[in-house]
Amino acid sequence: MIEVRRGSELGESHRHAITRIFVEGFGPDLVFFSKDPGKLTEALAHMLVLDLFHVGLVAGEPAGIVACTDGRQRAVRHDARELRRHLGLVRGTVAHFAFTRMFERPLSYGGERMASLEFVATGSRFRGQGVASAVIEHLLALPQYDEYVLDTIADINTPALRLYEKLGFTEFKRTKVHHKMITGIGAYVGMRLVKAP
Repeated sequence: MIEVRRGSELGESHRHAITRIFVEGFGPDLVFFSKDPGKLTEALAHMLVLDLFHVGLVAGEPAGIVACTDGRQRAVRHDARELRRHLGLVRGTVAHFAFTRMFERPLSYGGERMASLEFVATGSRFRGQGVASAVIEHLLALPQYDEYVLDTIADINTPALRLYEKLGFTEFKRTKVHHKMITGIGAYVGMRLVKAP
C-alpha cells in the first residue's frame, strides 16, 4: 500500500530522503554540477519547500515525490551560498543562475483553482510499483483544484508522457529547445487535465 503525505508532515528528518529521490529523478539533468548523487543531495536539500512536496511512502519509506503549487509559489527556493559551498564557486554560481531561471520564476499561466504539478520523481528501487501514479491520483482528488498542469516534460521521457496520458492529461503546448545535440531533448511538452464538472 502506498501512503501519501506532505513533506512538511514528515518533517526535517525526511528532508535528505526526499532530496535523494529528487536527485535520482533529475540527476541526469544535473550532471554538470556533479556526478556524485550524495554531493548533489547535500547541495540541494536546503532548497526543497517541503510543504509543497507530496511524498509517496512504501512501508513508511519515501519512494516518490510530486510538488503541487499554484504556479506562482514555487516548490524550490535556493540559497546561492549553499550551492557554492557544496558545488564550488563556478558550478555553484552557474547552478544559482540556472535554478533561478528554470525553477523559481512564477509560471506564465495560472488560476485560482489551477495546480501545477512539478518534480515528479520515483526512487530507483521503487520504479514500476505505481508510486508516481498514486501520488498524482491523490493530488487529482484534492477538492480545491479543477485544473492540473504538468509543464516542461522532456519529449524523450516516454514513460512519463505515457503515465500522464493514462491519468487523463492531454498535451496543450510544445516548446522546441536548442540543446538537442547535447541533451537529446527536442522539445518540452506541457500537459493539462481539467476535471469534469
